[in-house]
Amino acid sequence: MQLYENPDRSAWKELCRRPSQADPVVRERVERIIARVRAGGDAALRELCAELDGWEPSALAAAPEEFLAAERATGAAWKAALAAAAENIRRFHAAQLPARIEVETAPGVRCIQQPVPIGRVGLYVPGGNAPLFSTVLMLGIPAQLAGCPEVVLCTPAGKDGQIAPEILCAAACCGIGRVFKLGGAQAVAAMALGTESVPKVDKIFGPGNRYVTTAKQLLGGSEVSIDMPAGPSEVMVLADDAAEPAFVAADLLSQAEHGADSQVMLLCRSRAFAARVEEALAAQTAALGRQGNIASSLSESRILVFDGLRDMTDFANAYAPEHLIVATEDPWRVCESITAAGSVFVGPWSPESAGDYASGTNHTLPTAGWARSCSGVSMDSFFRKMTLQSLSREGLEGLGRTIITLAEAESLQAHANAVSIRLEHGKEQA
Repeated sequence: MQLYENPDRSAWKELCRRPSQADPVVRERVERIIARVRAGGDAALRELCAELDGWEPSALAAAPEEFLAAERATGAAWKAALAAAAENIRRFHAAQLPARIEVETAPGVRCIQQPVPIGRVGLYVPGGNAPLFSTVLMLGIPAQLAGCPEVVLCTPAGKDGQIAPEILCAAACCGIGRVFKLGGAQAVAAMALGTESVPKVDKIFGPGNRYVTTAKQLLGGSEVSIDMPAGPSEVMVLADDAAEPAFVAADLLSQAEHGADSQVMLLCRSRAFAARVEEALAAQTAALGRQGNIASSLSESRILVFDGLRDMTDFANAYAPEHLIVATEDPWRVCESITAAGSVFVGPWSPESAGDYASGTNHTLPTAGWARSCSGVSMDSFFRKMTLQSLSREGLEGLGRTIITLAEAESLQAHANAVSIRLEHGKEQA
């Protein structure tokens, strides 16, 4: 990892740079994939599976017998762990269910905000480097709690044409029966545009690589709503000299192993502590797999040494990490200064992997600095808020002059007439 000591604030923008910036080559490829899916539907999806994933599907959807085989293929200990994680996720998200709001803003003027579940949602679950069945829970459980009428899931199959059994079991746990063997930009295009087999959805959820994220951004707004830009994973650890270097190294590596374009950042108070973390990184990496991912990730990652805690928290807010671990002597006090992070892990016994799997919070979070303006997935993500209003005749009489004055000030006479005609009509009838 590259080390910087008390960098000047003028250099912070460059130090906040992620390894994956906008890539015109990726964008061009994704645009071609979207165009092919738009024109060719299922036929294009089959061709893309053969070209990009190395297998030719006879059917795009997982069959019922594949769900049964997945149930048989997974062990009792894994199923018990999945159930425990699902229960915590369900408990935390159930507490977030939005309520109907009704307010009488003035006499005879009744305003309502009604949460309505999104009708058809599409979930994307990465499966290239590892079967991320935990993402199925993070997306499927809120969709189920929200009561979304239709939920479909896309995830890549292996070269044998099979989806990882853990993903199918997790889907069943969330009541999801429609799972498609599709990955990458073509999966996003299929859900955004619709094909003969894959329904067009109203909103797409889920993280992914640069191709997935680019497809979501290109199609979001024009064809479909998306949860957020969620690209390569990242973590920042904010530590003082009281932190345990082995814990810090373990947290950094837990994200570095995700992929070559993941980024990890350490903010600490001394070069001596940074050196102890580097030693722990080397020792722990030697015992891990995915060393190619880890080496590439660490080469684009940074250690920043700051003399003052204020500079540490200001830099953390400037970077706006997906995951932020606060490993200091008084972590809750430090958290009072944190304003931009996807999810914060407080204290030495709160590893980021707890949130990834089983604590109950959602792990689908904004990356690449989007935590400054976007929230992670929550129950609100699966609802739209519809407003209703009802005015009695007395209510319109009381509010009418205000509406007419404001409408006429904007030169919108028809708006004013919609009120005045009603009020005149009321006088005539009286």
